[in-house]
Amino acid sequence: MRTKAENVDGYIAEFPPDVQEKLTEIRATIQISAPTAEETISYAIPTYKLNGNLVHFAGYANHIGFYPGAGAIKEFADDLAAYKTSKGTVQFPLGEKLPVKLITTIVKFRNKQNLEKKK
Repeated sequence: MRTKAENVDGYIAEFPPDVQEKLTEIRATIQISAPTAEETISYAIPTYKLNGNLVHFAGYANHIGFYPGAGAIKEFADDLAAYKTSKGTVQFPLGEKLPVKLITTIVKFRNKQNLEKKK
């Protein structure tokens, strides 16, 4: 049973090593793609904020959940066709390599959206 982590390091540390590796990779990808976003825990999962919520991610038994919001899922629907998606979520299976380039593109898209919100 997971506890509520106080920070992203603590959140990642609660998972087995193979999942920690994937969570660390998605975290680094987000940090590189949105370097001015604030990293926090919200909804008990790692969250990045920049003029509001930017993206979230979470670890599960069989996948990494990535939450870029409904607009991003719709915008990148063709690119995400190989993955299970819902309104604002995509699931990246643990047994597959993370699509770092796609995650980068989505985070940069969300970053641009949130910066434009500020104007």
